[in-house]
Amino acid sequence: MNNITKSIKERRSTRRFKSDAVPKEKIDEIVEAGLYAASGRGKQSPIIIVITDPDMRNRLSEMNRKIGGWAEGFDPFYGAPVVLAVLAPKNIPTYLYDGSLVMGNLMLAAHSLGIGSCWIHRAKEEFESDEGKSILKMLGIDGDYEGIGHCVIGYPDEEAGSPPQRNENRVFHI
Repeated sequence: MNNITKSIKERRSTRRFKSDAVPKEKIDEIVEAGLYAASGRGKQSPIIIVITDPDMRNRLSEMNRKIGGWAEGFDPFYGAPVVLAVLAPKNIPTYLYDGSLVMGNLMLAAHSLGIGSCWIHRAKEEFESDEGKSILKMLGIDGDYEGIGHCVIGYPDEEAGSPPQRNENRVFHI
């Protein structure tokens, strides 16, 4: 089995992370893999915001918690020290698919480096809010972007589970 297929089959979402910092070189390698995701007409329109600052990470986590409706103190980022927020411009017809491919590449690249990941939703609602828009403005990001997802990454503080049995009757041949 080749390495890509092996990573696809082995990768699992991590929902408990160690607080250990992820080296910048590894974060950069993961982000680069995201930038190489396929995109409609090769437009490469999705963007990635790398959040390693603990205050900003906690600010986004709190926004996400409130949107999700969880009790105070819950961390929807599961303690991951790094958040990779993927956004895409709404004026690109394939923006949602393009951003989703970026997310997939980020998670697979993280796994290949021994780093855990999890796709966290509610980025759309976060970056549609006034607070989210002010974060984008602070970064100099102009345009009508939609949050596709957060790829939270860090060193797992749990063992990866076995893959669930694949559902049957999902492939049809002609």
